[in-house]
Amino acid sequence: MAKEEMLEFDGTVTEMLPDGNFRVKLDNDHEVLAYTAGKMRKFRIRTLVGDRVVVEMSPYDLDRGRINYRHKTGGPAPAGGGQRRGGGSGKRR
Repeated sequence: MAKEEMLEFDGTVTEMLPDGNFRVKLDNDHEVLAYTAGKMRKFRIRTLVGDRVVVEMSPYDLDRGRINYRHKTGGPAPAGGGQRRGGGSGKRR
């Protein structure tokens, strides 16, 4: 049995819910419940209210989906950076 094609829609995150779930308003004015894809969780890609995202949905359940991609915004880079662990000058003894 062949795997069905997933449908992809663009949308905007309107609400953050517990357990990595989000309410997303699609460009066609439908609202769906979406969860963060595993790769996004693995690489700690943060999704916030107002972010533009791509939601992948099954043709059998059009009320739930998976957030596959968060569009990059043109704003400034997030604060922080520098040393990740341990601080100091990075020298080992």
